[in-house]
Amino acid sequence: MADEQPDYRSTVFLPKTDFPMKAGLAQKEPAILAKWAAEDLYGQLRTARAGRERFILHDGPPYANGDIHMGHAMNKVLKDIVVRTQSLLGKDAPYVPGWDCHGLPIEWKVEEAYRKKKLDKDQVPVADFRAECRAYAAGWVDIQREQFKRLGVMGDWDDPYLTMKYDAEATIVGELLKFAETGQLYRGAKPVMWSPVEKTALAEAEVEYEDITSTQIDVAFEITDSPIKELVGACAVIWTTTPWTIPVNQALAYGPEVEYVVAQVFATGIDPDTQGSLDRDPLDRLINTKFLVAKDLLASWKLRVAAAFGMNGPALFTREIATLQGSDLAGTVVRHPMHKLGGFFAKPRPMLAGDFVTTDAGTGLVHMAPDHGEDDFLLCKANGIEPVFAVEGDGKYRADWGWLGGQGSVINPKFNAPDGPICSDLREVGGLLAASADFQHSYPHSWRSKAKVIFRATPQWFIGMDKPVAALGAGASTSLSTNGVEGATENTVRPEPVEGRALGDSPTSNAPTLRELALDAIANTRFVPEKGRNRIGAMVEGRPDWVISRQRAWGVPIALYLDKKTNAYLVDPAVNARIVAAFEQGGADAWFAADHQALLGPDYDAADYEPQRDILDVWFDSGSTHAFTIEARYGKDVRANLYLEGSDQHRGWFQSSLLESCGTRGRAPYEAVLTHGFALDGQGRKMSKSIGNVVDPLKIIGESGADILRLWVASTDYFEDVRIGKEVLATTSDSYRKLRNTFRYMLGALEGYSKDETVAVEAMPELERYMLHLLAGLDTELKSATEAFEFNRYARALGDFCNNDLSAFYFDIRKDSLYCDGAGDPTRRAYRNVLDILFQALVRYAAPILCFTAEEVWGSRYPEGGSVHLLEWPTVEAGWSNDDLRVRWERLRELRTQLTGKIEPLRREKVIGSSLEADVTALAYQPGDAALLRSVNFAEIAITAPVTVIEGETLETDQPVAFEVAKTELEKCGRCWRHLPEVTEDGALCDRCASVVG
Repeated sequence: MADEQPDYRSTVFLPKTDFPMKAGLAQKEPAILAKWAAEDLYGQLRTARAGRERFILHDGPPYANGDIHMGHAMNKVLKDIVVRTQSLLGKDAPYVPGWDCHGLPIEWKVEEAYRKKKLDKDQVPVADFRAECRAYAAGWVDIQREQFKRLGVMGDWDDPYLTMKYDAEATIVGELLKFAETGQLYRGAKPVMWSPVEKTALAEAEVEYEDITSTQIDVAFEITDSPIKELVGACAVIWTTTPWTIPVNQALAYGPEVEYVVAQVFATGIDPDTQGSLDRDPLDRLINTKFLVAKDLLASWKLRVAAAFGMNGPALFTREIATLQGSDLAGTVVRHPMHKLGGFFAKPRPMLAGDFVTTDAGTGLVHMAPDHGEDDFLLCKANGIEPVFAVEGDGKYRADWGWLGGQGSVINPKFNAPDGPICSDLREVGGLLAASADFQHSYPHSWRSKAKVIFRATPQWFIGMDKPVAALGAGASTSLSTNGVEGATENTVRPEPVEGRALGDSPTSNAPTLRELALDAIANTRFVPEKGRNRIGAMVEGRPDWVISRQRAWGVPIALYLDKKTNAYLVDPAVNARIVAAFEQGGADAWFAADHQALLGPDYDAADYEPQRDILDVWFDSGSTHAFTIEARYGKDVRANLYLEGSDQHRGWFQSSLLESCGTRGRAPYEAVLTHGFALDGQGRKMSKSIGNVVDPLKIIGESGADILRLWVASTDYFEDVRIGKEVLATTSDSYRKLRNTFRYMLGALEGYSKDETVAVEAMPELERYMLHLLAGLDTELKSATEAFEFNRYARALGDFCNNDLSAFYFDIRKDSLYCDGAGDPTRRAYRNVLDILFQALVRYAAPILCFTAEEVWGSRYPEGGSVHLLEWPTVEAGWSNDDLRVRWERLRELRTQLTGKIEPLRREKVIGSSLEADVTALAYQPGDAALLRSVNFAEIAITAPVTVIEGETLETDQPVAFEVAKTELEKCGRCWRHLPEVTEDGALCDRCASVVG
């Protein structure tokens, strides 16, 4: 029996590490979080970066209600990656998380609890109700805080900003009073979006649009007077999809450039099959009646009326007895179909010229209800017609209204149905020509209650967009004063608003408006991606005045005093200072329990003034966060380097912050704005509980760990909407596994490494110097991606380097040297030296994204080395970049890949067992390639048996180098397994291994 071959395994330097291949993140991460908390890592980092260039990312406040969802997770992880990369760059990058604690989202939840107990919230003392709202918000702040921390988000969690903290509420009311003092604030009655369910005005950002089916009606208004005598007795026809607005009609609008026709009905074609079921009386009324409609819409109007009477096809026969231009209708007067009710309904209704009237649909005539439409309000106001405030906050007509008083809510489909009370009454008096419940369109809904909203004119507080803003600019004073108010004195009161102007506004004509200041600020702000600039710019350019009042209880009150005689609000710096001081001591609750005489002081009699009870729009609260978070913590006039939120915040927080800051400081509160998309399910659908496709971030963390979720966020093109599901997460997990194995290999390969192994770069082999060149290129790419906030590019570059340049190339080539060279061999020392350099860089690069794994990796090598997150960006020498090396090694890698493609089929066919058995002949048809292959040990690079290089004379292939591969006949070294000429028999040692083994 042949002698057994010696076992050389003990002589091979295999990697050694306790770092596990299996991550077990879900179990390990909580322990790492506990360690960070115990060691106050965030505090350590603040101390370490004190005095450095500061980078402030201001956290947009989520509402403090409900567990976090995937949108929250995506947003917070992105913010954390930004902050950590800036800290890695050596900057002082604090992160102060915050919450929006006021307003309807929280109040609605507390009310739900009341409704379940059959209690009426309005019967609860306001102090008690507000206390319950505060407790509810505080409870969810605590829950969400722990959930955000579990994501690995590092920040000042012990001292977050909350809009319900006393200092915050004091600052918010102080910011409001600045608007009052500079004449930008006014109180007026305008139609605003109103939720009858929630009984409050809503901001545009609180509204979402859903498709609904409504009742459409055609209503006849008899013309009683007109310069065109032929029109008297005719009926002007309007079309609307909101029948409930007919009871507050006050005028009709026509298009001055629209061509109209007077059409007289002379016959009706009746289908015999339906004749018996028709109501003959209203049908007969049509005969010989004249109707005024737009010429272009006559045909479609006839079809609607015919269908309403059960007639098939164009069965309404008319003759056109006159045509006229809309401008000819000036001076024409109509009467309401319900005029016999007397009072409001008996008043004549003028026909008014409206540029907004089109012939896209309907009849070309529009009924005007200034209570319930922006165009209606403006046109009627310009003609001396004011709202009548007939609809109450709950959506019902007030009890004393002459028609339908106290009846069902106007958003109730039954109330508006063709057989509902409105249509029935109109039909009875002959005013209803057609009604059908089949009109499909998009309609605004409250995104909280999901109920339909209406436009409703109510007294509200506004900040004017087009009013000159005096005494503002960059670095403007933030103290309360009367600067910019003409004739202002210490005891100034303001007169009634006129034509929408702010109370007492007498600005200089050359002062910019709030809209102009905001648009200028947008032009001077960096937007990532750039398309965000146009999005928010278009919104600001076209937005109406900012409605800042809400008719609720939980929030910061509009702490102003209205003079009961003049209805003007009081502006007195001394009074304002006392209000702010009271808020600092007792929060916003102080206003509801205030001794108003004490706040007003000796110069005023509290009996003469009405303290306002409305609260501020929560968007004003969150828009003011820069004042009590950024400026309060870092100094006056300091502003955030970056705001980062979802794309919906162009109309939300980005805009409210912009307007608040421009109105009080004359500039934006931020230098840059980053916008990300929404998280969708794996099929690209919006997540919905009803569909059952919600992906829960807390479940992902509990099963796979937060680092998987963080890597997914960083790897997505988050400037657009992104998908997440099982397949997406499986791909992310695979990418994570490869990165983890890269670190595991380096930890094992560096076992026992010391600085004594350091080799001067110029003395390193060419491959090591090439890898340092690649590292320098990666460093440049990652810095560029960080500057652009393109972390998908950052994560991709890091992953590609680890997978392609290291694992599949460098580690593969150098494992022979690592395992089999002597401990002091120059190549092995250089390799380990470069591995150490790579480790020091890569663990830092990975830390902002894989915050837990990087900490685990660092602690595995340096158990007493502190946190990886205290480290700074790695030092990369400029001399490592070497373009000559790049050109040489890019070609060598191309040839290596080409040769691998020739070897792999032989391995699959079992001709050879591994590439080490491949005997290679390279036919080089280019002298440069031949010289290149001979200048290196290409067999070492390709991990094959020896490579023979032959210069070919005539190019016979499509490649400049042709490889011929066969199974080698050389014997295999028993230690390194390489097939080499000096190995005399299978299992014997090559010269290198014999020297190492000794």
